[in-house]
This record gives sequence, C-alpha cells and structure tokens, in this order.
Amino acid sequence: MAIEVFNRYENKYRLDEGVCEKLRRRLADYMEPDKHNKIHGAYAICNLYYDTSDSYLIRNSLAKPVYKEKLRVRSYGVPERDGKVYVEIKKKFHGLVNKRRSALPLDEAYQFLATGVRPEIREGMNSQVLSEIQYFLQQHDLSPQVFLAYERLAFFGTGEHDLRVSFDTKITTRRIDLRLESGIYGEKLLPDGKWLMEVKTAESIPLWLCRILSEYQIYPISFSKYGTEYKQSLMPEMPAKQAS
Repeated sequence: MAIEVFNRYENKYRLDEGVCEKLRRRLADYMEPDKHNKIHGAYAICNLYYDTSDSYLIRNSLAKPVYKEKLRVRSYGVPERDGKVYVEIKKKFHGLVNKRRSALPLDEAYQFLATGVRPEIREGMNSQVLSEIQYFLQQHDLSPQVFLAYERLAFFGTGEHDLRVSFDTKITTRRIDLRLESGIYGEKLLPDGKWLMEVKTAESIPLWLCRILSEYQIYPISFSKYGTEYKQSLMPEMPAKQAS
C-alpha cells in the first residue's frame, strides 16, 4: 500500500529554467530520481481543490493562522472515470505539514465528497482517513472550486535522511469544467520557464543541500499554488504576489 500519512516541513523556492537544470544535476550526486521520472520524464499531477462557495478555506489560509487545512482530490495523470485517485486532507500547524489520504475510484471520490457518505471500506482504502474527511465535510459545505495541474520532476533522499525535492512547472488552473477526467487546460499560474521547487523533510535540511542552495543564491519564499490562483482570479485588485 502506498504511503498515506505524511508529516514533514516544506520549503518552497522559485527558479528560472537555467538554475533549475543546474540544481537538478547537482542533486543527482546525492539523491535518486523518482521511478516515474526515470521511465517517462516529468509526470502530470492533477488536483481538484474543494472549498466553500465564499472560499473560506483558502481565505483563512492566506490569513496565516497557526492552524490551517485544505481538501483536494489528486490524480497522477488524467484519470478515467473509474481510475484511482487520492482524496487528501492537508493540515499545517506551526509549520509542520500533515497530509493524510486514501485511494478511491474517481466516481466514488466524487460521490463521497458530494454527499458526505463514506464509501464501503475495501482493500486499499484507509478507513481512518476517510472517517476524518467525512467529519471535515460535516463541518464545511464544500464543493469543487479550482482545478490545478502541473508537471513534476522529483528526487528522493538516500539512506536514513527523509528528504524529497520536487520541481513543478507548467502550473495550469481553471474554475470551469471542474472534473479531473476533462484533462489539463486552463490559465498558466507562472510564466513559461519558471519552476517551483519544494524541499520536504521530516528533519532539518541537510548541510550539503544548504551549501548548494547558498552557492546558487536560492532562498525560500512563501508560495501556495491554490493561494496564488485565488489572488490572481478572485482578487484582481491585489498585487499577484506569492501567497502563504
């Protein structure tokens, strides 16, 4: 069974194409590329973010509270109607990110999130996570609000250090046709040639990586894909700057 519970700190960085390519070459000396990247190159991740009609969850997140949470459905590639997706609840408390998820067929995921009725538990599903999401649905009147997809290259740490570094590009969003199976199209969130790097670890960032980041003068930023999309699409009077 795939890992369904994650606890880690996340740092984000915005990179140009040239720096991104150099950095990936350096990481290859310390880390292993994702198995999907080895075979197919960058792979697509598609997400549906659920929120209230007045965008309460993302507005609360942008206010930078001590605790915040999001709910989404994620697929790797464009799924079929009966394809496997992950229903995920993501929480952040004092900088520590906790992500919990369970696999479901896409049709059942839609039904679950629309009705709040938990599906019958079968092999491959996480009963505890689905119950937690069910409770979350009871607290908020949620529906799909944003489609958000991107292409990803990822590296995993070797040895005992729990480290993951991912590079996302071609971040695409829309607020119409909110179905994962409809494919990837919409507005670009970042200009062409820009990448978003995320460093995820349950511990501190290793010294060798700190040295490389310093060498290339790469510094962390505050950035949320959903938060940035919200500011650009629903708050045009505000500067389109990075969101937390």
